[in-house]
Amino acid sequence: MPTSLRPLSPSRWNYSAAAHLLNRAGFGGPPAEVEKLLAMGQAKAVEHLVQFEAIPDATPNPAWARPDPARLKMHSEMRMAPADKKKEMRRMELREQREQMNELRQWWLERMAFGPRPLQEKLALFWHGHFATSAQKVRSPYLMWRLNDIFRKHGSGNWPTLLTEVSKDPAMLIWLDQAQSRKQHPNENFAREVMELFTLGEGHYTEKDITEAARAFTGWSYDRLDQEFAWSPRSHDASAKTVLGRTGNFKGEDVLRIIVEQPQAARFIARKLWTFFANENPPPPFVEVLASVFRANGSNFKPLLRAMFLSEQFYAPEVMRQQVKSPVQWLIGSVRTLERELPPAQFSAAMLRQLGQDLLMPPNVKGWDGGLSWITTNNLLNRYNFAAYLVLGQNPMNGRRSRARNRRRKDDATSAPVEIANLFAGDVRKNKKLLAAAVQKRLLQSELKPEHQSTLRAYLDSQGELDDLDALHALRLVMCTPEFQLT
Repeated sequence: MPTSLRPLSPSRWNYSAAAHLLNRAGFGGPPAEVEKLLAMGQAKAVEHLVQFEAIPDATPNPAWARPDPARLKMHSEMRMAPADKKKEMRRMELREQREQMNELRQWWLERMAFGPRPLQEKLALFWHGHFATSAQKVRSPYLMWRLNDIFRKHGSGNWPTLLTEVSKDPAMLIWLDQAQSRKQHPNENFAREVMELFTLGEGHYTEKDITEAARAFTGWSYDRLDQEFAWSPRSHDASAKTVLGRTGNFKGEDVLRIIVEQPQAARFIARKLWTFFANENPPPPFVEVLASVFRANGSNFKPLLRAMFLSEQFYAPEVMRQQVKSPVQWLIGSVRTLERELPPAQFSAAMLRQLGQDLLMPPNVKGWDGGLSWITTNNLLNRYNFAAYLVLGQNPMNGRRSRARNRRRKDDATSAPVEIANLFAGDVRKNKKLLAAAVQKRLLQSELKPEHQSTLRAYLDSQGELDDLDALHALRLVMCTPEFQLT
């Protein structure tokens, strides 16, 4: 890969390039949206996506997405209640948490699928994997929403600001046990992860740096009544610390500033952004170029993103249609290109869980591995089954329901087939050659490999005179190809 960012030649700005930009800086879309970006020209298309604050977004927050002082009173009453009453109160609390978590997942999926700011939501998804925090331990839908909202508000802004906001967020304080850290017993979990996973990477700090940083973070706590970050001077170790070669009576904010000032911090986050939006394993000289752009613009993300999306490297053959779709990208991209609604909340959650990405429940502090790890034999089969659901309304849960003696499952869902007339004109649906081309353009923005084109043509040729069901099956068939699993 070249070691400088070169602008894409205007002659290379075509339908495939516009589709690639929409796929990576968002979640893809139907041909009309691709054509809209194409007509803008590359520079205006990139600016339209990057400067998303200029686009109004009236999406309301969940009704419960606010601090709830009454919860502590309820917990106090629960502790004092008789055993049977306590058990019932706890059961009701857990049920409410599950319902709100399902609502939160669906609220976010709706924003990704139909919101007016695709890059804002794509960045929120990136940061959710980077600052991996799970509801399983946080156990508060409100706190999970609050952290998600920080990603949305600061995810394209200033790196030190975002890092500080996330580090002080209650969900993160709980997730990495920072709320319990005291000067007598500093907890090293957060100090370790902030260096290893969030900012520098392994090999760029010492165990002594972690120990000293953990002392600096003491005093950072959580106000359970107001559900806010709290500063506790009495719990803070105010003595001198030495972190990454700097010595002083540092607090947590000082340590974060020292970390971000390290040249490695810019390389680390620039590399992760390129990996997420473009491709894996960029060579070190190219990472240095990205880091230089980032540092030259005050460690602000928008100038780096703009430079990436305008660069020739972003549209290179080894980047375009070479990235394995994450389950979320697969689901949201499918919904958008098929121009259909999302499955119901519990079904969407179950679908993503079976595909390997339980949204708001990352497997560990590292988040999801991504890449080829998304493609296992079982996960691939699930993608094929769920493709039939999205296109034809065939529910892959039905077999499990019948084995459960036909009892209705909470994750069950029925669905109408895709409105095929909204996707393809009547003359296209009747013409085998035109339909094959239109299905590939809509789902892939390119062509199938010859062997898969032959399979599609063989299917259409075997049907005689085409009807709308044949067109639906053509969509499903292409969604089950290796090409559709890539973006």
